[in-house]
Amino acid sequence: MNNIKISELYDLNHTLAGEYLGGFTYPWEALKGLSDFIIVLGKTLDPDEFTSPAENVWVHKTARIFPSAYLGAPCIIGANTEVRHCAFIRGSALVGENCVVGNSVELKNVILFDNVQTPHYNYVGDSILGYRSHMGAGSITSNVKSDKTNVVIRSGGEEIETGIKKIGAMLGDNVEVGCNSVLNPGTIIGRSSNIYPTSCVRGVVPGNSIWKTGGIVVEKK
Repeated sequence: MNNIKISELYDLNHTLAGEYLGGFTYPWEALKGLSDFIIVLGKTLDPDEFTSPAENVWVHKTARIFPSAYLGAPCIIGANTEVRHCAFIRGSALVGENCVVGNSVELKNVILFDNVQTPHYNYVGDSILGYRSHMGAGSITSNVKSDKTNVVIRSGGEEIETGIKKIGAMLGDNVEVGCNSVLNPGTIIGRSSNIYPTSCVRGVVPGNSIWKTGGIVVEKK
């Protein structure tokens, strides 16, 4: 399963978590210690560039935070990012530069690389969204299995036991997720792949692919 390693999914130059993520093989391994990492990182940020409106919350001075948005600790909001009306950042969120966290979007225990867009009614939990990835309106990451057992990463006949109960989706760089799609627990989408609207996605989607209606996966031409 080399195609689901951090080194294959992400350009680590586009996140403040680059060095942190580089210490792991698979992206979900970084979720457990993310909250502690954000606190440590936040305390190193330049106070000339970042404000701290609450304990363990850091917001770049060029970011635009709507008055109705909630920023739960710990979190970091990067330069030129927009956090819109009624966005709910529950905490443990590292949001990069030039991102959009849209109206009524909820984030929890996540890394959003630079230039990520979650603009309309998205839930993103226990997930990592790569550089320039985009969640269409109403698309969500489901992060807990219905039977509450640990998440298993499956690709073809191969399986990886994660030992973790909550894992959402790992989106590689430049992934496009269509509107009203559900990414089931442990979904991994390779770089530059597209998901059709209203899809129910599970398992591993290879890079440079299209997930079509009915779960048909084709290589991009």
